[in-house]
Amino acid sequence: MESNSTKIAKIATRMAICDRKEEEELKRLYKNENIQVTAVNIGGNINTSIGKILESALVAAKRNNLIREEHLHEGAVIGATRDAIMQIYNRASNQNIGGKIGIARGGEHISVCIFLNIGLLHLDEVVIGIGHRSLPL
Repeated sequence: MESNSTKIAKIATRMAICDRKEEEELKRLYKNENIQVTAVNIGGNINTSIGKILESALVAAKRNNLIREEHLHEGAVIGATRDAIMQIYNRASNQNIGGKIGIARGGEHISVCIFLNIGLLHLDEVVIGIGHRSLPL
């Protein structure tokens, strides 16, 4: 049996890898399951974009009512996003990136997934990172 934290992590990953059309369909689907989701595009040089990535994840989570505007909730999103960044940073260091952040919340579980293409001349590297936190309802 799959744990709820695993289920939410898989949904965040699905949100990070889907296209815009799928994203709207998934939002409707998961809303029926009482799971809140959102996604936001990101890009730039990873070294200069970390602050923007953290900010984008936080703003997206607030705008889509995944979290309340309070210290504990905001800290959970920032912490999970930082965990995801740390998983991808060494592969992306000093490189231009483009991709998407997917965020999912079900009950007290929230997951942030970052899916990136890393530009290496004509070769694109692909990398994924994920972070999870628990929040009170």
